[in-house]
Amino acid sequence: MHVSFHIGAHCTDDDQLVKSLLKNKGRLAAEGIIVPGPSRYRGLLADVLPKLKGARASQDTQDVVLDSVMDVDQADRLVLSHDNFLGAPRRALEDQQLYHLARRNSSWLRNLFPDNPVEFFLSVRNPATFVPALFEQVPDLTFPEFVAGVDLRALYWSDMVHAIREENPDCPVTVWCNEDTPLIWPEVLHEVAGLDPLVRLKGGLDIMAQITAKEGMRRLRAYMKEHPPQNEIQRRRILSAFLDKFALDDEIEEELDLPGWTPKLIDTLTAAYDDDMLELARLPGVTLLTA
Repeated sequence: MHVSFHIGAHCTDDDQLVKSLLKNKGRLAAEGIIVPGPSRYRGLLADVLPKLKGARASQDTQDVVLDSVMDVDQADRLVLSHDNFLGAPRRALEDQQLYHLARRNSSWLRNLFPDNPVEFFLSVRNPATFVPALFEQVPDLTFPEFVAGVDLRALYWSDMVHAIREENPDCPVTVWCNEDTPLIWPEVLHEVAGLDPLVRLKGGLDIMAQITAKEGMRRLRAYMKEHPPQNEIQRRRILSAFLDKFALDDEIEEELDLPGWTPKLIDTLTAAYDDDMLELARLPGVTLLTA
């Protein structure tokens, strides 16, 4: 049985991955793919993982976890998702890096099923918008306190992913940019589920629906019904065209009114993020999904 761990990051899909996959629960189960509801395992893993502290889980421990999350005896793939797998939001910038617990926590997850193939899946986001969004999840700190001692220009996702790969060399990592998610959401769903791209799934427009006016979505669905895209490139071009015309400004434009968050800093962080994605795509064992 393969295990897919969707490990975040915070402020990306907000559990939409699980919600979209659960729309296809029956279809996925028929393919041997189990997607349990988060309430069945998040509390359990929060208890089990610190007790193991990275030690290989015994068969008894694995059986306890599997009995909790699965209603069947056998499966081809198990999908588990939580944006706290790599640490809580307040710890995401500790030690002047993105998710400094990624190395340790990914190893803990991997050793929960030590004899099974494990894959990690991660959505990343431009630090120019990620840091402000993350700050909103830590209400007991001021912004200067939240970023104290952090060199914002040295926050690299590739460093974090490299640490995960170095610690778990047998575990592939698949990454995508949150900014591309509306266009590549069906591909993300298929990759996490380990499913053939030709298998149709519900929920492929779930992210589009969050940032597009209702009238735009109505027209988009009608257009795609009358003119089914012949390939992935054509589908993305259609989505891009409808986004250009019907995107909700409040959903795609963010007000970044924070101390020191100047247009120059935003441009600097954005340029560094673009370069970081090029570096990340070069890492062995890493697949970067792009639009």
